[in-house]
This record gives sequence, structure tokens and C-alpha cells, in this order.
Amino acid sequence: MGDASKDDGSSQNKAARKEKRALFFRKWTRSDLARASAVGAVHILCLLAPFNYKWEALVFGVIIAVVNGINLTFSYHRNLSHQSFKLPKWLEYLFAYSTIFALQGHPIEWVSTHRFHHQFTDSDRDPHSPMEGFWFSYVFWMFDSSYMREKCGARNNVMDLKQQWFYRFLRNTMGLHTLAFWSLVYYLGGLPYLTCGVGIGGALHYHGTWFVNSICHIWGSRAWNTKNTSCNVWWLGLIGMGEGWHNNHHAFESSARYGLEWYQVDIAWYLIRFLQALGLATDVKVPSDAQKRKLAITR
Repeated sequence: MGDASKDDGSSQNKAARKEKRALFFRKWTRSDLARASAVGAVHILCLLAPFNYKWEALVFGVIIAVVNGINLTFSYHRNLSHQSFKLPKWLEYLFAYSTIFALQGHPIEWVSTHRFHHQFTDSDRDPHSPMEGFWFSYVFWMFDSSYMREKCGARNNVMDLKQQWFYRFLRNTMGLHTLAFWSLVYYLGGLPYLTCGVGIGGALHYHGTWFVNSICHIWGSRAWNTKNTSCNVWWLGLIGMGEGWHNNHHAFESSARYGLEWYQVDIAWYLIRFLQALGLATDVKVPSDAQKRKLAITR
């Protein structure tokens, strides 16, 4: 009787969560609207870029996209989420600060969501599972914080960051830093740099990240028996600074290296190796041969 009641309650919770999955016609929290506004502003600026074009501004936008991509995977993902290597605090904070301009959220929020993704991969508690629809996993999961709370609970998986004053500071002031950066770009370069830099650069980075969340759990190749839908997508390995080797990453979550073969381009890994050679990146983790043999898919 107790088990039946428990199952019934679980079914009701799942049904409630499915109702919350409406993409537009639902309750939007203040944080949902803030994220949607940032994403919308970037794309509006991107659409205005052809009417305010300068080639040097376009180059600036591409540089912004590349820097944001490297920072996100290097700092938020490999360094903070998985602790796959260590940096001196001044350098860790510098990379984390520069990553807030990628408009992917502050470190506490991003790291918490990503840790939940690995904890609940492909289950009904996965924050951005393609099993709830391609567009949900691509972008709309970002705009439903209430649904995220229902699925994953409180963000109690990032106490290591919450205990540091710097990450609490970024959480409370991220919007101010972003507005200051946009204002500086406009002041120094005018509208072309704002539309091409913040607009095109920001949009390229957004979609590169969203491709990983969605496509890398739908299509691609698999080298490792991860018991989830993670796949390697070679072209996302290129544009995602190594993030496209997603099956590799899910197989060896703590590894600082995602492109495990010599031909698997992984820009962020090259940066980690460079800093390791300088003595700045330490305790760099990579999978052992025994770990690889254990998870390798034999053909």
C-alpha cells in the first residue's frame, strides 16, 4: 500500500512537471525574463549587424565568439564544474570573471546546472534532456527556472563555490558587469562594434553551446559505453573548442582532455597543456589506459 502511494505520488509529480514544460504559456519568473531578455537582445543586435557593418567589427565579433567559447569550456566547465585541473586563485578568478561576458549565467548557476546534468543524464530530472524535445534541450530549458527547481531541487551541489566571496559577488553583480562591457564596446566602437561584436559574436557562441546540449545527445558517434545518449560530433569539436567530443566527456567526466585522440581537435586542452607547462595548471586529470579499456566499445 505504501509503495503504491509512493508510485502514485511520483506519477503526479511527473505529470505536474510535464505541464510546466509549456514553452511560452506559463508563469515566467524574473530570472526567466532576464535570461530571455539577454538572449533576445543579442539576437536583435545580430539582426541589425548588416545595417551597421564594418569588417573590423565583424573580426571583433568572431574574436568575441572564440574567446567566449574557450573561456566557457576552460573555466566554467572543466575547471569549476569538474575540477579537472587546478589554477592559482587569481587566475581561476580571472577566467571565471571573463566568462560572465559569454552571457551563460554566473558561475554558481552554470556549474550547478551542469553538475545536475551529469547526475541525472537522460532521466526525467536532467535539466536539458532532448527526451523532452529538441527545442527544449536546445534553448527553452534556460527560461523555466521553476521547472528546473522541481526537477533538480535546490542548488546545494555548488557549496564549494558558494563559500567563496568572489563567486557570490559575481552572482549578485553579473548584470552590472555585462551592461558596463556593452557600454564600453559602444563607446569605443560605436554601433557596428555593438551589433557585430556583442550581436554576431554572442549569437555564434550561444548556438555553439546549445548545439552541444541538444545535438550531442541525439546524433553522432560513440566510442565509449557510457549508458547514456552522449555522442561525439566532430564539427562541434571544432567550433565548440573541444566540447563536441561529448561521449568522451561523459565517459571520463573528470578528464581535462575531451579530444582523446590526436586527431580530435580540442582547443581548450591545448590551453590547459600550455598553462601546465608554465606551472600554472596543476593536478591535471586525464583517463588512464585501464579506464579506457573498461569503457571502450568493442567492434
